[in-house]
Amino acid sequence: MHPVTHTDSSSTKARQYELIHRQLIDLLGGETDLIANAANTAALLNSLLPDVNWVGFYLWQDEQLVLGPFQGKPACTRIAVGQGVCGTAVKRRETVVVPNVNEFPGHIVCDPASQSEIVVPLFNWGKLVGVLDVDSASLERFDDDDIDGLETAASILLNSLDSDQMPDLSDAAAI
Repeated sequence: MHPVTHTDSSSTKARQYELIHRQLIDLLGGETDLIANAANTAALLNSLLPDVNWVGFYLWQDEQLVLGPFQGKPACTRIAVGQGVCGTAVKRRETVVVPNVNEFPGHIVCDPASQSEIVVPLFNWGKLVGVLDVDSASLERFDDDDIDGLETAASILLNSLDSDQMPDLSDAAAI
């Protein structure tokens, strides 16, 4: 069992993420399974990030994103490349921050309470593994500190995995 140490709400976001990263490294240490580590990553982020209402993963399978471990209300199960914020992050191959999801063309509404979103694509040696998706019920919740913090959390997750859990790295498998 790994106890969770909550962050000090008066500290900066950067300091809060430092604490989250240390706990994530400890939590994932010794485990190399993608599903187990994605589930614990989602649970830790959901527990420690203030003002979020959904944290989870969509994993790359059969040329689409498929719902993986998450914390929050039920979500859509499959997302095509270019569809919604998650599919857009895959298509662009970069983190996407949406200050107001109601103004994002093609936004997929899973929880009507969600007002802002950040999606971090997960790549292993340039090959797509999936995305980390975080929603908030507040407008403009995510900023540069969240980009840095969540991209680092995604790197910690990817570095914890067994190579057998990673996608096919052949040129034929590239998107």
